[in-house]
Amino acid sequence: MATQSILNPSTNLDNKETPSLPAVPAASQEWQRFTKVSDGGIKYPLFRIDPDEGQILYESKKRKGIQIIPIESIKELRFDADSSYYRTLYKLPPDAQSRWITIIYIREGAYKVTHLIAPSATVFKLWKESLTKLYAVRQGLMTGNFDNVLRDVVWEKQYWKTADHDGDQKLEFENVQNLCRRLSLHFSEEELRKLFNTADVHNCGYLDYAGYQELIKSLKKRPEVRTLYENVSGGNLNWAAFKKFMLHSQESKLDDKELEAIFIQYTGTNYSTGSTLPPTNTIDSDTHPSNLEAAITLEAFATFLRSSDNAAVLDQNNVVHHDMTRPISEYFMSSSHNTYLIGNQLVGVSTIEGYIRALLHSCRTVELDIYDGSDEPMVYHGKTLTSKVSVREVCHAIAKYAFAASPYPVIISAEMHCGVQQQDMIVQIMKDAFGDALISAPVEGRAKITCLPSPEDLRGKIMLKTKNLNVSSGKDAGLRPKKAATKTAPVDDDDSSSSSISTASSASHASHSSLLGEIKDLKSKLARKVRSKSRTKHKEMSFALASLLVYTVGVKCRGIGASEHYEPEHIFSISENSANKYLSTNMLDLVKHTQSHVVRVYPKGTRIDSSNYEPHLYWAAGAQVVAINWQTFDLGYMINYAMFQRNGRSGYVLKPLALRPGNENLLRKSTKHYLDLTIISAQQLPLPKDKSGKEIPSIVDPFVEVSLHIPLWTHSPFVANEAEATEGATYSPPSNITTSQDSPKNSQPTTARTVLFSTGSVKNNGFNPVWQEELCIPFDCVGGMTDLIFVKFAIKQERKKVKDEVDEEPIAAYCSSLGSLERGFRYLPLHDSQMSPYLFSTLFVKVKIRDI
Repeated sequence: MATQSILNPSTNLDNKETPSLPAVPAASQEWQRFTKVSDGGIKYPLFRIDPDEGQILYESKKRKGIQIIPIESIKELRFDADSSYYRTLYKLPPDAQSRWITIIYIREGAYKVTHLIAPSATVFKLWKESLTKLYAVRQGLMTGNFDNVLRDVVWEKQYWKTADHDGDQKLEFENVQNLCRRLSLHFSEEELRKLFNTADVHNCGYLDYAGYQELIKSLKKRPEVRTLYENVSGGNLNWAAFKKFMLHSQESKLDDKELEAIFIQYTGTNYSTGSTLPPTNTIDSDTHPSNLEAAITLEAFATFLRSSDNAAVLDQNNVVHHDMTRPISEYFMSSSHNTYLIGNQLVGVSTIEGYIRALLHSCRTVELDIYDGSDEPMVYHGKTLTSKVSVREVCHAIAKYAFAASPYPVIISAEMHCGVQQQDMIVQIMKDAFGDALISAPVEGRAKITCLPSPEDLRGKIMLKTKNLNVSSGKDAGLRPKKAATKTAPVDDDDSSSSSISTASSASHASHSSLLGEIKDLKSKLARKVRSKSRTKHKEMSFALASLLVYTVGVKCRGIGASEHYEPEHIFSISENSANKYLSTNMLDLVKHTQSHVVRVYPKGTRIDSSNYEPHLYWAAGAQVVAINWQTFDLGYMINYAMFQRNGRSGYVLKPLALRPGNENLLRKSTKHYLDLTIISAQQLPLPKDKSGKEIPSIVDPFVEVSLHIPLWTHSPFVANEAEATEGATYSPPSNITTSQDSPKNSQPTTARTVLFSTGSVKNNGFNPVWQEELCIPFDCVGGMTDLIFVKFAIKQERKKVKDEVDEEPIAAYCSSLGSLERGFRYLPLHDSQMSPYLFSTLFVKVKIRDI
């Protein structure tokens, strides 16, 4: 089969050394008629792949035109047997499985799923090969695994294809004008004509690919980087100047040998040819002696600033480096609430996709709400209009994806609302699905646990956490049945900590107000009914189910403090409301309890939009399992994402020392600081897209909004007073920490203390806007826990302020824990609202923390 490189079109565009990109079969770039399967039925549209622009194109009669799926928007690709769930769901014959392609991607802020059946085995093979290659390149660029030379090649090819829309390998002046408009660059005709003529070195009246590259080089010139280079080097960035820059500006913790290796790397490369750089750790001082007389050029310095050697955050790679041998109570765990839901808590769709999505992002605790089904137990959100999915399907999905992204243990947090017969079915389903990975132990004769095992001890294991009704009722704290001959034990009904019994609503939206009232009435009636039943009816628990509760035994929270005793394996779940009471009254007791016991916090049940609290509020009190609605892309989701990008994206992050046993003295150490930021410039901001997925050329007047989100460690007025005294700063106090449960305000998510600054806007430039603005943000900290303070950078479009206007989504954003953010001059990778990295967009900043 003939292939065509996605780097080289039909003519040889240039002779420069460039990194090679994978070849894509030419046949996959031709229109092919696929079978498209969806809830709406079966259709037969045309599809093709455009490797240069990195997208899948298809015809849509519904949307009346060609639609686009950008490769970078794809979250997952599944082929043949990996999509068996959907083939079975749509009741299609087994022979369709070998040609099945499922594409999961994001469009207009929502997850979309497209199912295709290739017309033949040959076409399927070509598409699988092409999509896998293109997806790997895009993922590598977004996660920083490829160098910036390759990124520039991809960018140049993508926009050349756009500009050369007729494919004649020539860019006329009008084509260049259109390209600049698409890039949100606004030149006068005279200015652009001058750049065009400079790039047209042969006076042809048009630009070939080499001329186009020269034009792009002019458009990408960075005067702010040149100024920095001159300030750092005085025109000669030699070893002494480079070392001084790294130690003082960048606050590098590398030793002289490591710094010298980097220096050699960036003095020994011919940047004019764009050749790639060897990894720093391959440089051997014996074979590559340091040339201290050499110097880093401006081009090499600019490359260094963008490289992984100058990454903006710690933990940027996939290496687990935290000590994983401590008890699991000493770790934060990436956690999901209502994992089965795609959509809101009232009418969302229950599906296995929520589990797959969460597990592929290293989520380590997932939730099941289980009810009796007609044939076997089902998962859904009780007392709502959500759809149902079987426990069997969920468990098989968990079994397949549990350790795809992380080898460390997965906890299934289950709320049991089914009878003994189907409880026994659940046990058998889990044993069949998980096999030896499932933790279990006999109910009788179980050895007493004195300390929880570590993530390393539990590597590759799956644990069930549900309320042990024997323990919760106080009838059998030893986990033994009352009578050896019986199969069940009666206990009092208690769903006071259940997250599924209460539906949710958002009082912040007027359209939901009447619905909220109805929900509250229904909830009140339901609660009375449950309380009434609990007086007369006992729940029964299968001892087979109890045998699965070993290190994760769910119990009712009876309060915390010296008067209450819990075994190490006892876990209780508390709602956001209850957790807020602890934050405001006895936070230190909660910290002490979580030094040796696991606590789960879940969102309160008064929001149908599944919005999230800010999880670092509860991490700061020691709570390990702070459950997030992964289907809602808000600030809470963003903070959770930033936290668990750390430690190799393993889903486990070792708590700060101050929250671990024996370090109580650190909690008495409160400090005050300023975060000094210089917002320098942005590069290639993304343009909005229409419903077909095409970019919309638009005028961008961007500004940067920086917000610092600080937990509730102290009642010191320092942050509020300093923010109010600083021009341009806005301070927002925490919300819903002390409000009563019946307050209308309490339907809103809980938020931290926030300090917000904004820059001015740059007019008519979304390609390379320069601000050079300095911001000074006050914050306090306890026990040096800067890992639990989060900073968000949001690039927004300037709009005229309208009263009661809803704040629109930013153009791009970035969020990091303050403790992970490196000091000095750094490029921040920018993301969309779903935290998907943009391929080419960055924000250039200077970071410094000043102690008081």
